[in-house]
Order: sequence, then C-alpha cells, then structure tokens
Amino acid sequence: MGKQLIISVGREFGSGGHVIAEELARRFELPLYDNNLLEHIAEEKEISHESLKKYDERPKNRLFSRTVRGYSNSMQENLANMQFDYLKKKAAAGESFVIVGRCSETILKGFDGLVSIFVLGDPDVKAERIRKVYGVSEEEARRMMKREDWNRKSYHNYYCKGKWGDSRNYDFSINSSRLGIEKTVDMLENCIRARMESNC
Repeated sequence: MGKQLIISVGREFGSGGHVIAEELARRFELPLYDNNLLEHIAEEKEISHESLKKYDERPKNRLFSRTVRGYSNSMQENLANMQFDYLKKKAAAGESFVIVGRCSETILKGFDGLVSIFVLGDPDVKAERIRKVYGVSEEEARRMMKREDWNRKSYHNYYCKGKWGDSRNYDFSINSSRLGIEKTVDMLENCIRARMESNC
C-alpha cells in the first residue's frame, strides 16, 4: 500500500472493538498495535514487559503522583507518553497500521492518512458478549463493563481535550450491536476505502 493509512479504533468494553480492529488489520494487510506496544517499548527501553502491563491504558493516580519540572513519578503517565511517542514516530516515518485505543484519534490527528473509529454497543449485547468471552455471570459482566469503561474514559479524558466516545471526535461512530461484528467490519471497510479514494 503506497499511501499511508492509520486506522484508530476506540471502543467500549464488550463492543467487539478489538476483534473489529483485528479484522480491519487483516483486510487492509496492516500491523495491529494494541497491548503489544508494550513489548516494543520494553525492548526499546530495555525494561521488563511484564512490569508495564498493569499500567497500560490506566488513569493516572492523582493522589500518589506529582510532576516536578515536567517529570512525573506516575508510571501510568510515563507509559502513556512512551506509547504516544512511539506511535507518533511510526506515523511520522510514513508507516501504516491499525491502533486500538491509546488516545490515537487525538495524538495522531495531524496525519492525513488517519481514519478514526469509535465502536459502541447496546449494554445487554455487550454484557452477553463479555459473559461468553470471559466465562462470568451476567452480574460480573456488567461490573467489568462499568469498571473497564470508567478506566478507559478516565485515561482518555486526562490526556485529551475531546471526550472519550463523543462522536464529534471520530470520523465514524458505530454501534456493533445493530449489524453484528462481521457486517460492522464490512461497513467500516467500505467507508475506509471510500475515504481513501476521496483523499487521492
């Protein structure tokens, strides 16, 4: 693919956004970056990948963190900035890829090849999906949904001016519960290809 394409996928927990990102990466033959970003960063910085995992896409703990002369003691904030820098470097080098979350619709906004998507879903459908994927009760699925979405929202809104999930901040917002995962991917693929053609 000659022209740069960066597909940013934000998602509600249980919406199938990650599966949709994987399938878009497959269809457009692009690398997918999600929590595997940690492996790349750990290798680059020569630190343990496992030690970074618990801080990934987590909001900064304001009670126990402080910033002095531009340096933060918050692992969450430091890791977030390492990921942002890594993605900006990839994009600036002209690389094409799919990225899940990580404020990518905002931090990569200046790149012409960016297509930003937010995947949401109906609460009942999301809870059922979580229940099946994680093998938990419906009650636990709803707790997980609430907790994970709160974490994602808090993380996103700390680093970005635009609010997490606000359709005005994305090129496409789509409810995956309406068409199901495969047809949602079909629709997004068509939209992205049309967008690429219009930018030629």
